[in-house]
Amino acid sequence: MVIGELQRIQTESAKAPQAIYEAEKKLAQAEFDFERAKALAFLNAQGTVADRENLAKYESAELRLAADIAKAELNRIRAKAKQLSEAGMLSATIAKTVEMTYRV
Repeated sequence: MVIGELQRIQTESAKAPQAIYEAEKKLAQAEFDFERAKALAFLNAQGTVADRENLAKYESAELRLAADIAKAELNRIRAKAKQLSEAGMLSATIAKTVEMTYRV
């Protein structure tokens, strides 16, 4: 049972680097889309600089939210990868304890 758990953790852990990469790409694209939309809104707005900045923020708010959500997803994937690593170490410790118990 312990060996099966270690294999499961190893399989899941092997997926982590690709999942992190995909989440980083998604975050980068979301931030790019937000910054681009904000800049375009600023350039197209009329009024004082403060008015243009506020309007640009307002018009790009949905894309800012998308970028924040992408960042949260990346953080969740990183936390899951760390949790898997810790679970692997714990399972390996349990396996070693079980092995030593059966030797005695």
